[in-house]
Amino acid sequence: MSAVLERRLREQRARVLVRTHDYRQRRHAHGVWLRLRRVLADASAAYVISADDARALAAEGHAVQPVGAELEPPKLIVSVPAERVRTMAGAEQVPVRLGGALLAAPCLALVPFDADSPQRGVQ
Repeated sequence: MSAVLERRLREQRARVLVRTHDYRQRRHAHGVWLRLRRVLADASAAYVISADDARALAAEGHAVQPVGAELEPPKLIVSVPAERVRTMAGAEQVPVRLGGALLAAPCLALVPFDADSPQRGVQ
C-alpha cells in the first residue's frame, strides 16, 4: 500500500474507534448528560417542586423522565402542562439549563413546548 492509503486507513480506524466509544458511552455515565440535555431541550420551563408534589404528579399519570433515576443523587423529573404547575403553591421556576439551581433540585417539573407554540425550537 502506498503511504497515502495507509494514512487514510489509520485516520478511518481512529474515527471508527471514537464513534464506537461514543455509542458505548450512551448507556453509561457520559450518556446520562446527553439524555438529560435532550429532556431539557424539550422543556420551555423548569420548576423545583417538593417530593410530595412530584409523587402526586406521577400518580396523576404525568410522564416521569427515566433519566432522573440515572443521576446521583436520583431526581424525580416529571413533565407537566403549564396550567398544572401554576396550581402548585411551592413551585419555584429555575432556568432550563445545566446549572446549579436545576442540578441541586431533588424534584423537577418540566413544562414541554406546545406543538403549535411559536417558541418551539427557539433556545
